[in-house]
Amino acid sequence: MVFIGFHASHEQIAPSALLDAVIGAERAGFDGAMCSDHLAPWTRAQGESGFALSWIAAALACTEFSIGMVNAPGQRYHPVMIAQAFATLEEMFPGRFWAAMGSGEAVNEHVTGDPWPEKQVRNERLRESVDVIRRLIEGEEVDHDGLVRVHEARVWSRPAEPPPLFATAVSAETAEWAASWAQGLATVIQEPAALQRVVDAYRGAGGSGPCILQVHLSLAESDEAAFAIAREQWTNGLLSPPQTWDLEQPEDFEAAVAGLDRDELRKAVLIDHDASALAGRIADLAEIGFDRVYLHHVGTEQSYFLAAAESELIPALKERL
Repeated sequence: MVFIGFHASHEQIAPSALLDAVIGAERAGFDGAMCSDHLAPWTRAQGESGFALSWIAAALACTEFSIGMVNAPGQRYHPVMIAQAFATLEEMFPGRFWAAMGSGEAVNEHVTGDPWPEKQVRNERLRESVDVIRRLIEGEEVDHDGLVRVHEARVWSRPAEPPPLFATAVSAETAEWAASWAQGLATVIQEPAALQRVVDAYRGAGGSGPCILQVHLSLAESDEAAFAIAREQWTNGLLSPPQTWDLEQPEDFEAAVAGLDRDELRKAVLIDHDASALAGRIADLAEIGFDRVYLHHVGTEQSYFLAAAESELIPALKERL
């Protein structure tokens, strides 16, 4: 049976309201949750960006299911500090925390003032950072001098078992590269053929652990209302990598989508007014080869979505998957 999770979007919802939402998600029957990790939102209309590491500790304390997060070590976050944070979370909430490690986006990382590296360099920096994090959580004293630098670091408070560190990937090339070090793979909704290539590349290169899909969706009482929510909140969905990796400000994303066909959002966001029909569309994507699917309703108000998920969407998905 496929794991059905709830995605908590820090870019869109204030931390206190997002905490209420994840508590509501557990009550609604979701199997677990995950959250984004942003310093800035994609657009000014989203208007939020709580600190994920603070929030996830509170969320784990207020729930009983697993909660993971996306994280990009190496520039905004030094890997030693991430190792300490992850070790603490896993020690307090054993078996319930995971992280999907990515190479990051300039919208969050440019604030350090350091140059924004090319993708290949960012991948190399990510791999170094993950190696450092793992060694520290396992109890080693670490010295490292490369794209990240570490001097005689140790993490003193450690969990009995380290948390799993997955990789994020949008392309088949990144998925294949990640297979050598990741304990699972997380990706986001795109055309089914592209998703199939990502899964096949990861598994074909020997990738182990779960394959995770984050699905952006908008569910409302009418198709028009659902589309209006997506158009107001998720126009960044009209853009894709590498463009999304390199823009620095929410205003840059707004400028980049100006003049684009808003109807194209239907390719990036599943828009529907019928929860049962939506369940079928999600199930079709899950059956590509995903073990977990995390649902992200792109509206700032989550109550209607959670109620529909509890009464219709989750039961329909569980029946199908």
